[in-house]
Amino acid sequence: MQFSSSLLGLALLAAPALAQSPAAPDPLVINSGRIPANYPVPYAPATVTEIKTVLDRVFAHVESTSPVHVVNLENHEPVTDLSRLPPRTGLHVGQFSPLSYEWGVTYAGLLLTAEVTGDERYRAHVADRLGMITTLAAHVRAHPPADVPPPVPGSGPPRFHTMRNVVKPRSLDDSGSLAAAFIKAARAGIHPAELRPVTDHWLQWISKGQFRLSDGTLARNRPLHNTLWLDDLYMSVPALAQMGVLTGETHYFDDATAQVLQFASRMFARENSLFMHGWVQEMNPHPAFHWARANGWAIVAMAELLSVLPEDHPQRAAVLELYRAHARGLAAVQGSAGLWHQLLDRPDSYLETSASAMFTYAIARGINRGWLDPLAYVPVVSLGWNAVALQVNELGQVENTCVGTGMAFDPMFYYHRPVSVYAAHGYGPVLLAGAEMIALRQGVGQNARISDGSVQAQASPSHF
Repeated sequence: MQFSSSLLGLALLAAPALAQSPAAPDPLVINSGRIPANYPVPYAPATVTEIKTVLDRVFAHVESTSPVHVVNLENHEPVTDLSRLPPRTGLHVGQFSPLSYEWGVTYAGLLLTAEVTGDERYRAHVADRLGMITTLAAHVRAHPPADVPPPVPGSGPPRFHTMRNVVKPRSLDDSGSLAAAFIKAARAGIHPAELRPVTDHWLQWISKGQFRLSDGTLARNRPLHNTLWLDDLYMSVPALAQMGVLTGETHYFDDATAQVLQFASRMFARENSLFMHGWVQEMNPHPAFHWARANGWAIVAMAELLSVLPEDHPQRAAVLELYRAHARGLAAVQGSAGLWHQLLDRPDSYLETSASAMFTYAIARGINRGWLDPLAYVPVVSLGWNAVALQVNELGQVENTCVGTGMAFDPMFYYHRPVSVYAAHGYGPVLLAGAEMIALRQGVGQNARISDGSVQAQASPSHF
């Protein structure tokens, strides 16, 4: 009896544990194909409200970390009366420089968000910054700064912007991205008269000042002679295209399309529909490193060009064909959780945010404008946006963005580029991607949903 009582006691002790065990899976549910998957990122297409919430976090961070303060460069004292500027005047630089190529993309993203959502805060931010910059630019043109001496070793980057790239641009990085954003602002009615001298000066540099190869292709002499940087498609083509719209002069469109097609003839790999990062005229053979953000610069440049290029331009069909091929190549190498890899064709390289946002924006723009089939590409950008949105932390910082990157011909360089929330390259692309996704969810992608278990651009026409 004692043995039987002990067994009974053990059974009673075990009973609560047995009662708390999870229910056995229902084979009928499993075999129906309706069992929920454990996805690493949200799977359903984001709503307009969800997208805007992410953009508002990014905007709040941009607003708080990129103030524009005018200073007297002689003593670094603040200048509050812009009608009485001292001869040597500049801008105090916060976390992000207001006159960098990265921030040109940010201004473009803010403008697009304002256009798509009607949220005037985004437009007001751009108007405020550009108003102060144009006032200062007019003054600096009358009092040109001397060339900035190189920084003292160990002193860190300069904390004051002398406006040198406004009056003495010496690279496409100095001019192209900002020019495109400033012309977009002017076309939207923001300080058009004040911005025109600045953009004219930058376009003069792009058209006449920047080094070119013998066939007119924009090039650099770094890191080697006669080098093409894929990045330079964005640092030139959108500005040329916007200037074509602003002035009605077709030679800007001719130059923009020529750059796209001449870069592609040297750098686009037809076997995988991806671009290599760099090309050197005297190098043979060419190592092909498909750096993600460089490919982002390329497809965004093409999307920006196609958005304004006249339908009857003789090179429109060729640019559109290249854009579609590139979109197809990018879709094929999207990571399993939505982001793209630092080296696109090497899935053991890390997942990178800024390029992923660029691809999401440029492909969503293609869907919205009718260049790409929504049935094929809405799932791509839906997953892409959901993955990008997870990289925006509660402070509005964009995580896992590769820092500024030169050019290399070995894999280690790209694999080990650092990432940082302070890399300015992430903020503009996220704003552009989110704004274009809102446009998609309000338009051609408004019926995107989970249908038959997976994301589809529209509801299934039948049920079973």
